[in-house]
Amino acid sequence: MLALGIDPGTAICGFGFVSSEGSRLVPHAYGALTTSPKARMEDRLMKLYDGLDALIKEYKPDVMGIEQLFFNRNVTTAIPVGQARGVVLLAAAKNGLEIAEHTPLQVKQAVTGYGKARKEQVIYMVSKLLHLAKPPKPDDVADALAVAICTTHCMASAAWRNRL
Repeated sequence: MLALGIDPGTAICGFGFVSSEGSRLVPHAYGALTTSPKARMEDRLMKLYDGLDALIKEYKPDVMGIEQLFFNRNVTTAIPVGQARGVVLLAAAKNGLEIAEHTPLQVKQAVTGYGKARKEQVIYMVSKLLHLAKPPKPDDVADALAVAICTTHCMASAAWRNRL
């Protein structure tokens, strides 16, 4: 099963494709879609959609994982992230992808074993679990890979439960 993890944002949208082969996690591709802050918001959102649509068509994932929105301080960043998240969900729906939503706590728990892990711990564990030569950059890419890892764990767990 190939999972696409997404860390949505209008400036930087991290993505990561991870599969589970037995007990080993395998990264297939990862990176970030970026847009210019000088561009109109509708153009930025269209660029994100087109980029995601192309990635989905190229890699044909089985499921897309995305974090649920959680903002406790800066509400002004919630709006553009929410817009980017909407575009991500639209790209998944248009391509018939199943969507798995996870809380930040669930993602950190799946990757580090501790739901309140710091960003540095998540980046370190993503690098170790995926046997990466160096930590993924920018942080949005590491976050997307963490979401993909969490999604593979959750889907494997669900498949196991369905066997019973």
